Amino acid sequence: MSLIANKNGEQQGRVAIVTGGSSGIGSGAARELAMQGASVVVHGLTLAEASRVVLEIQSTGGEAIAFSGPIDDPQTTLAAVELALSKYGHLDVLVTSAGIQRYGTTIETPIEVWDEVFNVNVKGVFLACKAALPEIRKSPSGSIAIIASVQATATQANVAAYTSSKGALLSFARAMAVDEGPYGVRVNSISPGTIDTPMLRNTAKILSDGTPAQMQALVDDWGSAHALGRTGTIAELGAVISFVTSPRASFMTGDDIHVDGGLLARLAAAAPKPN
Repeated sequence: MSLIANKNGEQQGRVAIVTGGSSGIGSGAARELAMQGASVVVHGLTLAEASRVVLEIQSTGGEAIAFSGPIDDPQTTLAAVELALSKYGHLDVLVTSAGIQRYGTTIETPIEVWDEVFNVNVKGVFLACKAALPEIRKSPSGSIAIIASVQATATQANVAAYTSSKGALLSFARAMAVDEGPYGVRVNSISPGTIDTPMLRNTAKILSDGTPAQMQALVDDWGSAHALGRTGTIAELGAVISFVTSPRASFMTGDDIHVDGGLLARLAAAAPKPN
């Protein structure tokens, strides 16, 4: 049963743009922001993908509109800001969730793949923030949430470009928090652990025999590394994103919030067993 949007929620009367809002963590953020009363501009690489999430939001009584385009093109987020202003009149929140995952060590990663990852994962975030900030500064409680990863702090093997891009986002968020604080704009990064998203399922397909049972076994194995013993859900991430960007989190800025089920709290090495 679908929940009904709460027009008196923590995002009541606010307007948000969510990049990468057509899938995964971004879609969870878009749904929760709308559920909490925000009007949401949902970005997807294609209009069809973004429109699917918009229709889901509208079916629960929420307000949303779709836009599309490559996130590393400056015109994409400039057009999104114009759309938000023409449709809703102002802008309060930006959530940057568009991102890609590529595999390889430093030696194995082609230069063009490195550039591809940084163009989407870092440049795309920079362009979105650059486009949105002039309007977010006008908000009485403007806020930006940058979706990073626990791999900005502790990394797996074979993800040199991806983990480097996520590390860059932590520094970028801190820099903006300092620069935008005088304007009353809060900027935080959010670092998820293993979240059950289409990207995660695609990775499981690549690393297994591709059957549903083997894919699920691999996802369950990854979940077991977390203190809670499972992967997270996009709805759980959406709830945190909504809170962090809402006026209720008014004294939080320059932080990196781990939503990782205790993944980074747990040492990989097993403790000696007592006799």
